[in-house]
Amino acid sequence: MAIDASIRDPGTAPAGGRASAGGTAADPAAAVGHREAVGAGGLQPVTGPTPGRFALRGDLLDFVADPAWGDVGSDAVRFRPDHWLLIEGGRIAGVQADEPDAGWTRDDQQGRLILPGFIDTHVHSPQLDVIASYGTELLDWLDQHTFPAELRYADAAHAESGASLFLDALIAHGTTAAVVFPTVHPVSADALFAAGQARGMRLIAGKVLMDRHAPDGLRDASVEQAERECRELIARWHGTDRLSYAVTVRFAPTSSPAQLAMAGRLCADDPSLYMQTHLAENRAEVKWVHELFPEARSYLDVYARAGLLHAKSVFAHGIWLDDADRAALHAAGAQIAHSPSSNLFLGSGLFDWRAAEAAGINVSIASDVGGGTSLSMLRNCAYAYKVQAMAGQRLTAWKALHAATRGAARALGLEREIGSFEVGCAADVCVWDWAVGAVAQRRAERARDLHERTFAFMLLADERNLVNALVNGVSRYERGAP
Repeated sequence: MAIDASIRDPGTAPAGGRASAGGTAADPAAAVGHREAVGAGGLQPVTGPTPGRFALRGDLLDFVADPAWGDVGSDAVRFRPDHWLLIEGGRIAGVQADEPDAGWTRDDQQGRLILPGFIDTHVHSPQLDVIASYGTELLDWLDQHTFPAELRYADAAHAESGASLFLDALIAHGTTAAVVFPTVHPVSADALFAAGQARGMRLIAGKVLMDRHAPDGLRDASVEQAERECRELIARWHGTDRLSYAVTVRFAPTSSPAQLAMAGRLCADDPSLYMQTHLAENRAEVKWVHELFPEARSYLDVYARAGLLHAKSVFAHGIWLDDADRAALHAAGAQIAHSPSSNLFLGSGLFDWRAAEAAGINVSIASDVGGGTSLSMLRNCAYAYKVQAMAGQRLTAWKALHAATRGAARALGLEREIGSFEVGCAADVCVWDWAVGAVAQRRAERARDLHERTFAFMLLADERNLVNALVNGVSRYERGAP
């Protein structure tokens, strides 16, 4: 484990304010340079210095590699307590132990934890309205809750307000990059991309493809029209600022073979496109896929036959797979977006992370809201630990946090841009209180080593611990800001 200085006693700060030790800025709210607060009313300018060179002081934690399973003393962990993170022009410019010179605006967060912004690799922007909906498994849940909510996104005003609310909520939970499902309506994708662009976010999304087994108003009129809409959206958004397009198949049952083939053509025509879909989430769903596609060896094979299995494929869930499926995923370089909160809430099953890792598959962690019950990646990491515990395995804090930061970035081919504090990466950075509340603080004080302290943080913390979130070097959330 790389630790640049001795571990200090866990420092905590009052939940409502900055750490009191060593502050250097008279106005902490302005100390990180230019801020644009994002609230219910959208972007609102906040007075402060012009963006430029600034430095954050705190306990820096990121990863240099994938931690081995069960290794609490992993050398893949890079912990630099009481260091300064230098940010210039929206990018990481360096890390140093010494206080920076007067050329840097300093924001002293001593005693707080600084992490790369989290990356949520599978989440549904229109489903905030149905989070925590009672009483059904996956297929019934879609019919009773999800589809009615998504129908409302045909309206441009609703789509715009929903996209703003969703992205503001992501950032307020410490997530600065995401792979997102909007709805089948092109306007929902336009609204999401525009809101992401306004916030400077790294966003991967695309209009959902469905042409069967879905309600009126949520089906594409034809394969040809869906293709035209996708190509128009790709031309408008893919590669613009920090935005990328994902060919977005809802799941195999809601796309005809012709539509799946069209989606495969889109991927073949532009290998820089991502592809996202659901895979083997629920046993009833897997049975349905076998009935609809009897020619395919497995659920995954349906996608492979259509040209949708490749290095930029993001498959949510991947619970009910066999060894042949895992080998195919590894060979393609695809990833599984493990969604533990959703899997537990909907009773879908327990993801076998060890089997995926043994097969060499990239695994990231995702919220899958609204099937998931929280946008907090910390809560989802905690759920992931519990899922593995049910299988007799123990997920370290290092493995989980890596999967939500650098591991996710690597799986997306974005390791040089997000997920760590490497020089040149975008300054997607979050400042956290190690502990909030008497119970968590008591636990932190008794931590015997760094992993124990970080594991307690991962299990007990949530969005209330978040102090500040920078996206591309700009503060987009600050606790207590108007």
